[in-house]
Amino acid sequence: MDLKQIFKTPNPIIGVVHLQPLPTSPRWGGNLKAIIGRAEQEATALASGGANGIIVENFFDAPFAKDSVDPAVVSAMTLVVERLTNLVTLPIGINVLRNDAHSAIAIASCTGAQFIRVNVLNGIMATDQGLIEGQAHQLLRYRRELGSDVKIFADVLVKHGRPLGSPNLTTAVQETIGRALADAVILSGWTTGSPPNLEDLELASAAAGEVPVFIGSGASWENVSTLMQAADGVIVSSSLKRNGRIEQPIDPIRVSQFVEAARRSFSQKEREQENIETNGLRGPTPEPGKVSRF
Repeated sequence: MDLKQIFKTPNPIIGVVHLQPLPTSPRWGGNLKAIIGRAEQEATALASGGANGIIVENFFDAPFAKDSVDPAVVSAMTLVVERLTNLVTLPIGINVLRNDAHSAIAIASCTGAQFIRVNVLNGIMATDQGLIEGQAHQLLRYRRELGSDVKIFADVLVKHGRPLGSPNLTTAVQETIGRALADAVILSGWTTGSPPNLEDLELASAAAGEVPVFIGSGASWENVSTLMQAADGVIVSSSLKRNGRIEQPIDPIRVSQFVEAARRSFSQKEREQENIETNGLRGPTPEPGKVSRF
C-alpha cells in the first residue's frame, strides 16, 4: 500500500473522531443531530490543524458488542461518515468497535471511505468482551464480493486484550500481513492512551518489511519524535482532546502542536536516512523505551 497515494504523505497523522453514544448504546441520549454536529466540529479541527486523515469510531458506545453491532449503529455511523466526506477532503477510515469489521467495510464501501481499522483480524484475543476470534478469511472474501479497494489496517496484539498463549511479536506481525493480508499494521500500548515502546515498534517495523506500521495509541507531542523513528504513521486521539481528557472534544490548537512535533520527527528521520544512504552512517539513536511487553 502506498501511503502517499492515499494521504498525500508517506508519514500520515490520523486523528480519531470519537462519536458520542449512538442509538441502542447504554448511554444513548436520543439526539443524533447533536452527535453529527460534534463529529463535524472535530473533523474540522483535525483538518484545520494539519492532520492527514481521520478515523471515525463509536468509542462512547461502551460496553461494546464483541462482534456484530446493532443495525442502528451502522446506520448512524453511515450518516456521520457521509456528512464528513462532504465536509472535509481528508481520507476517512472507520472502526466499528469492538470488532465488527464487516460493518466497517460495508460503511466504507458505500460512503467512499478509504480504510478501516480492525482490532482483531487474525488469532484469538481475551478481552473484556470475552474471547474475540479474528475472521480474516470472511472479511477478505467480503471485500472482494463488494468489489471494494478499502484498505485494512489491523492491530497486532491489540490493546485492552491479551493473546491466548505467548506469541512472538515478530511472528504475530508476519502472520497478520502474510496470512491475514493486512494492508497496514498497528501497534499500541496495553490500554487507550498508553504508547507502545520503541523496542516493540522496531521489532514490528523489521517484521513488516514494506508494509506500513502505525502507532495506535499513546502518542503525544512529547514522545512522538522518538516513537516515529520506528514507525510510518500515527493514529492519535487522547492527546488532541481539550486538556488531554478523552471525554472532551478535539482542540484544534493541540492538533497543530502535535502535527508540528510529528513533522519535525519526520524531517529528522529523512535526514538520518539520507545520511545512511550517502555516507553509510547512522544518526543519533533515540533513547530506548521501557522493557518490551513481549
